[in-house]
Amino acid sequence: MRKGRDLGYLRFICLCVALVGAAGVASAERITVFAAASLKTALDEIGPLFEADTGHDLVVSLAGSSALARQIEHGAPADVFISANVGWMDHIAALGLLEPGTRRDVLGNTLVLVGQGAALDDWADLPGRLGAGRLAMALVEAVPAGIYGKDALMSLGLWSDVETRVAQVDNVRAALALVALGEAPMGVVYATDAAAEPAVAVLADFPAGSHQPILYPAARIAGSGAAADDFLTYLQSAEARAVFEAQGFTVLED
Repeated sequence: MRKGRDLGYLRFICLCVALVGAAGVASAERITVFAAASLKTALDEIGPLFEADTGHDLVVSLAGSSALARQIEHGAPADVFISANVGWMDHIAALGLLEPGTRRDVLGNTLVLVGQGAALDDWADLPGRLGAGRLAMALVEAVPAGIYGKDALMSLGLWSDVETRVAQVDNVRAALALVALGEAPMGVVYATDAAAEPAVAVLADFPAGSHQPILYPAARIAGSGAAADDFLTYLQSAEARAVFEAQGFTVLED
């Protein structure tokens, strides 16, 4: 009799464990994040931390903010959008594609000139230093890093001198790669991009007042699962903050 009771109890315990495990699997969700290309290094590190902490499956799609916004506009299945400027987030908001009340500015950044030569002590020397070479930039009319860069060069009175020598590419990491590979002697990227690529050096910091503040707003896309809120919350966690700050981002408070 005792053996029968013990066997029944064991089966009861196994059933409870199975039910708890099933509940855990059921609560885990797949979250697709569309994020600005400049966030690659940070999200490569934060993604596994988030998955381990929450059990969710995170999929990150990286590109220029303009390309991502247009994909969302045309129905791409994103749960979260992180843009490198407010303009493209405003565009998605105007289309009614954001979950109300979820938008927040999460990060800040700075803009730098990178290359492989000596530091640029005087911005007026830029055209001469560039010579017949190309200045690598993200698309100056669409991608945030390119927009900020063009504004800064115009503010410094240099755009007309370098405009015809700009090599425009799809996103800021592509601009960084051109310089790192020696295809362009200089490029305009975020400070965090420069920190992620040992093959380039910062030649000069653009004056803060030469362009609009660099902000990264994040928001849930309308119709996304509630688990997307877990990711937005995690971006404000101590673990995520440590990663962002180590790479040179400014973490903004709620």
